[in-house]
Amino acid sequence: MMKKEEYSKLVKEKSPASPVVFDCIKAFFIGGLICLLGQALTNLFIYLKVSEKDAKTLCSVSLIFIGVLLTVLGLYDKIAKHAGAGTLLPITGFANSIAAPAIEFRSEGFILGVGAKIFSIAGPVIAYGVASSVVYGFIYWLSTLFQK
Repeated sequence: MMKKEEYSKLVKEKSPASPVVFDCIKAFFIGGLICLLGQALTNLFIYLKVSEKDAKTLCSVSLIFIGVLLTVLGLYDKIAKHAGAGTLLPITGFANSIAAPAIEFRSEGFILGVGAKIFSIAGPVIAYGVASSVVYGFIYWLSTLFQK
């Protein structure tokens, strides 16, 4: 039986070295390109005489649509393979995290497949966001009580 130290040494020998700096640079630039696309869309909508508030909303909706479309076409995973966190953090990554499980489990039906699995990745993020905003709101409300 192999000991833990021997196993760790074997894994280290067989695993390829990861080019961390190069991976970070790729993530930075591809994530930046996604953000640049978002800014370009916002500017386009403003140029088309949409209010700034509505232009930002349309930008978000457009980026979500693009993220889901690229996921459906199987391209988002190929981009993410090279970009890493550069595709994970923008809103397109959130759209991908919802669309990918839905596509993967669609063969199990709309209720038990898509409905049950669609939030398997994004669900904890949404739940944490809602819960933390409730806690923050409660603390803020308490602080306003003592200021009067």
